Amino acid sequence: MGTWDIGHFDNDSAADFCGGLDDAAPGEREGKLRAALLGAARAEEFLDSDEAVEAVAAAALLAAQCPGGAPVTTAYGPKEPIPPLSADLRPLAVEALDRVLAEESELAELWDETEEGPAWRAGIRALREVLDPAPETTEVPSSEV
Repeated sequence: MGTWDIGHFDNDSAADFCGGLDDAAPGEREGKLRAALLGAARAEEFLDSDEAVEAVAAAALLAAQCPGGAPVTTAYGPKEPIPPLSADLRPLAVEALDRVLAEESELAELWDETEEGPAWRAGIRALREVLDPAPETTEVPSSEV
């Protein structure tokens, strides 16, 4: 896998995945994203890096449509618009990202062997947070306790 930076689309496999999305009919794009997320989330054994990279790219495209999500502006992302995606993809994307970061993930192993590993993991956790934000807590003033 050719990788040039730690971004979600900064590798050959993610760029190829996005090219495949561009080639698909608009009505087929969500299915391709769902398939990429399912592939990673349901992996029972060692998760291949290419499958993990596609899941990360799919999760980033989904997160871009969420409140607080960063727009996908990289030249390596899809050129064609991604239609509004179903909210039911969010839990699946979180599951896929958890699997990407877990043991027996080739992508996590590869990044952990580099100096950029902690920054890459932080980027995946930030993406996960957009997809599954922590509930807001209301602090009770100490005078009311």
